[in-house]
Amino acid sequence: MTPHTRAEKDPLGELPVPESALYGVQTVRAMQNFPISGLRPLAVFVDAVVWIKRSAALTHKETGRLDGRLADAIVAAADEVLANRANELLGGRRGAYTPVHPNDHVNMAQSTNDVIPTAIRLGALALLKDLAPALAGLRDRLLEKGRELDDVIKSGRTHLQDAMPIRLGQEFRAYGLTIERNARRLRDIGDYLRDLGIGGSAVGTGVNVEPQYPALMIRHLRKITGLDLREGEDRIQLMQSMGDVAAFSAQLRTFAVDLSKIASDLRLLASGPRTGFDEIVMPAVQPGSSIMPGKVNPSIAEMVNQVCFQVIGNDTCVSAAAEHGQLELNVMMPVIAHNLFFSMIILTNATTAFAERCVSGIAANEEQCAFWVERSAALATALAPQIGYARAAELSKRSVKENTLIRDLVRKEGVLPEQEIDRVLDLRRMTEIGVPGK
Repeated sequence: MTPHTRAEKDPLGELPVPESALYGVQTVRAMQNFPISGLRPLAVFVDAVVWIKRSAALTHKETGRLDGRLADAIVAAADEVLANRANELLGGRRGAYTPVHPNDHVNMAQSTNDVIPTAIRLGALALLKDLAPALAGLRDRLLEKGRELDDVIKSGRTHLQDAMPIRLGQEFRAYGLTIERNARRLRDIGDYLRDLGIGGSAVGTGVNVEPQYPALMIRHLRKITGLDLREGEDRIQLMQSMGDVAAFSAQLRTFAVDLSKIASDLRLLASGPRTGFDEIVMPAVQPGSSIMPGKVNPSIAEMVNQVCFQVIGNDTCVSAAAEHGQLELNVMMPVIAHNLFFSMIILTNATTAFAERCVSGIAANEEQCAFWVERSAALATALAPQIGYARAAELSKRSVKENTLIRDLVRKEGVLPEQEIDRVLDLRRMTEIGVPGK
């Protein structure tokens, strides 16, 4: 020992602990054993564990199993964060573990095996309280943009080739509804996370746990967290399986897939300004090049893509870890928790930034939209009900070969009577259900 350390013991022996540390000997062992990434537990994970310890102290005080004086100290320490601090509040010294002991009192009737699955569920639900409004905000911005741009007719594209006309507003409305469907799926799948297995103890059977403990824990956790929680149907099942968490992570991945697709679409629509589509203009948020003057890049959308790639990778990790539990316990919960929470944090931040710093400031380049849509070879599709598919296909190919507008070629070849040309080739009507010219 040194003047700046204290000696602490656990079942494996004695180690020096920094005198100023509120953590104990087992944390020192963990730091020695796992110098892997330099990463620390995310704040929401720490919060969730402390919520559980605080609720447990209140529960055991209520049942009379834990002395009220010790329980009150644990609750106070939980608000600061935990056992060594509880002893200080009671006049003891750090590292003595008396009168409050981390196992006998702070961890009374609990095991890592039921606490950590519960903490994962609490943490995810807490983060969902921020993620859900972020999705709602992006949905609203996209739907608002859909209404604003509803009169702008542009060329649709499939396979990155000319397709029938579509309104820019229709594209943005569809993006908004995609976000809404993701929000509903997250809400529906998140409902499974409300089932808590706390009280399962070592293997889910509840050994060393008072019968009233689970229900009281749910009551105290609901009050502390403000979350709508419920006692799980089967604590053994909730300990064995990480399926609910894996399903939620998978839906985060699905949202990331859709979100990244939207960001990529907007990057394509904004490509240019002279050699790309140039159909929309994104707000300039920062200079785009240190060598090419005047260049502005779609930086926010590119950030969204990268966040989504990270989330997809995180889910792959969660999926593999969820599969790798054996029998009564999944020992891979730390990596599940980290990747799940990290995904939720960066998705929340990216979605918010995307809505506020990109989507809300998008404007249409109406002149360029009109330019491209009139040059679409796919406009010949509107002629098919009048002149047949084969003849329409011939005109489409000729328009490309001769660099001629479909409208001009129809007029030149006398394909339709003059008075019917504008009626059949009405671009706005092509963006609604129905047969052009009918």
